[in-house]
Amino acid sequence: MKTTQRINGITLATTKSERKQFIDFPYQHYSEDENWIPPLKMEQKKLIDTENNPFYDKGDIALFLAEQDGKPCGRIAAIQDYRYNEHHNNKTGFFGFFECINDQSVANLLFKVASDWLKKRGHTDVLGPANPSMMDEIGILVDGFEYEPSFMMPYHKSYYDNLITNAGLEKEMDMYAFRVTQASVTLDRIYRAEEIVRRRLPKLKIREIDTKNLDEEVEIVRNIFNQAWSQNWGFIPLSKEELEELAKDLKLILDPKVAHIAEVDGEPVAFSIGLPDLNQALKHTDGTLFPTGIFKLLWHRRNIDQIRTALMGVIPKYQGKGIDALLHKEAIINGREVGYNSSELSWVLESNKNMIRVAEKIGASIEKTYRMYCKDL
Repeated sequence: MKTTQRINGITLATTKSERKQFIDFPYQHYSEDENWIPPLKMEQKKLIDTENNPFYDKGDIALFLAEQDGKPCGRIAAIQDYRYNEHHNNKTGFFGFFECINDQSVANLLFKVASDWLKKRGHTDVLGPANPSMMDEIGILVDGFEYEPSFMMPYHKSYYDNLITNAGLEKEMDMYAFRVTQASVTLDRIYRAEEIVRRRLPKLKIREIDTKNLDEEVEIVRNIFNQAWSQNWGFIPLSKEELEELAKDLKLILDPKVAHIAEVDGEPVAFSIGLPDLNQALKHTDGTLFPTGIFKLLWHRRNIDQIRTALMGVIPKYQGKGIDALLHKEAIINGREVGYNSSELSWVLESNKNMIRVAEKIGASIEKTYRMYCKDL
């Protein structure tokens, strides 16, 4: 039987009840925040499930809880991502799942125990947040608190940036969430660009993802993604197991009207996956499906009118040729036909000038900014 372990007054959450407290803390912490949307607890549990989440085949995690007056007041995870370090040939550790009351001493203690745990295991620096990997929710919201988060995007207290920087971490990278609406989209410009692109690439075809052959489509997406993102900050190759696990969840909400693959002469060269913004339905639940959450989710899902363009990639040979803009156009036009009025494009690295230009050209503007932090250990 597992027993409670404490490090410098912080609980290392290993027992079932402690891990439940770790999961439950944000639901209490944000209970008065009108723009926070409770994610499904069953999905949050999967993220820290070391037995069944394929991330932990080559990773490890330690969960830490802070308490005041016998109640949780903060949490953090220390994370080892062996694949990330193998790919980049470094010794980076990660922090994730950070939540904290507005108390610098608590934040300092959380970052200390997480840093000490990572340093003891040979890591030379820390990067985060990643919950738990770079393919899951990442970053701290630093601008755009007046907006609700889109599906699979985080929301945070406005004081988090101060807590983190005052704990000794510094900005590593900002990431943007762009918003384009049916009112702001520059369709005339997109149509003119499409004429040019199709003259240059007469054998270009954009098709909907085939949900009846999803396994094959997922492998196409993985191959394109790993080529397209290979030179980007924070990249590690997406494994077959990771994408298959993601596909299991997404197939329940995937809408082929806003998910496309681009082919040139029959060869897949690019993809874009938009997801219905399930958060518009989840905000009417408390993060659980039973006994009544499932009915609320199904009822409000009918009224979803936004998507999130969550994944996009163009293989290097065809980058800069306008295919990405045409993928956006297909999602916008098709989305309008089925009732989607806007799309969040997220996230976009501040260093990805090409993608930023594409977003701006189609009429999108920055709605939210997320930040990654780093520190030498």
